[in-house]
Amino acid sequence: MLAAPPTSPWVDGLGRTATRCLQLLVVVALGVVVVYACLQLRLVVVPLLLAALVAAAAAPLVRWLVGRGLGRGLATGLVLLGGAVVLTAVGWAVVGGVRDQWPQLRSSAQEGFAEVQRFVVEGGLPVSDAQVEQARDAALGVLTGAGFRSGALAGLGVITQVATGTVLALFLLFYFLKDGPRIWAFLISGVRGPRHRRLERVGQRSAAVLGGYVRGTATVALVDAVLIGVGVAVVGVPLALPIALLTFVAAFVPIVGAVAAGVVAALVALVTVGPVPALVVVAIVVVVNQVEGNLLQPVLLGRALSLHPLAILLALTAGTVLGGVVGAVLSVPLAAVAWAAVVTWNAEERTSAEAHEQPVEAQEQAPAQTPSTA
Repeated sequence: MLAAPPTSPWVDGLGRTATRCLQLLVVVALGVVVVYACLQLRLVVVPLLLAALVAAAAAPLVRWLVGRGLGRGLATGLVLLGGAVVLTAVGWAVVGGVRDQWPQLRSSAQEGFAEVQRFVVEGGLPVSDAQVEQARDAALGVLTGAGFRSGALAGLGVITQVATGTVLALFLLFYFLKDGPRIWAFLISGVRGPRHRRLERVGQRSAAVLGGYVRGTATVALVDAVLIGVGVAVVGVPLALPIALLTFVAAFVPIVGAVAAGVVAALVALVTVGPVPALVVVAIVVVVNQVEGNLLQPVLLGRALSLHPLAILLALTAGTVLGGVVGAVLSVPLAAVAWAAVVTWNAEERTSAEAHEQPVEAQEQAPAQTPSTA
């Protein structure tokens, strides 16, 4: 009698579970390695991602200029020149406004801080003048101490890195706008057959989602900046234009960006014009945020940002932990693009499967439809 062949320990339920766990560990390890490599090469990765965001948003304008008979290089140059002119004009207006209002802001801030100090001491809180003075001296000691000076010197290196990354991002942006489709075609040139066509559709859909997200977010940010800037100007808060610019930039960080900009606007109002105008500014910020969340975002970002709020929050948290402010800005659009790529790939797979099953069903139904000649 022949003995039964030994059974492999990997074919039962526990073995299959162990195999899946090992595969999951390999995937997680690969993801950790990729994230670590990106963090080590952030001077290259961050300009690359920022250039991709801006290029996806500005690509329709380049295509429009090309459709009017301009060469692609000339159209790209005109778009970049127009963007530089707009940024220079905004920067000049902000710097001029701060310079003109700085004396008033300094005196108003001193009076506002004194008012806040009186409110803290005389408002029933268990805080004395000596404690307030001690806290002020401690803050001044931190700002004038050796640690702050060494941090300022370290900041010079950060400024150098930012300048280098900006130059690299500009070059990348030029080539993305000029040769974006050719670059993607080169990247997927090693794949043939149906997978190549699916990768082409994934690239087109990802670029459309990324561009729609950036343009929609910029529109929402512009509306927020105009409404809050006009509101704080009507209330009489100084530096209305810088506050509006801060609101515009902060709106690119979902969920928390608008709240942070509103807190800054309320603090500026509190130390410059008093608590009652600060409450009015808070009310304005709340109303604008409600309009943004209930009207602007569903209309302008409904198709581009098809992510659950929980997924947005998790992506935002992970991006902030890994990349700071830049990670917070990039995490949500990258998550949206990744999800759009997965959905497009799976949709193409389902379409292909249905196309292969169609002839089989037709052959099975063919005899039933053939009339009998008997």
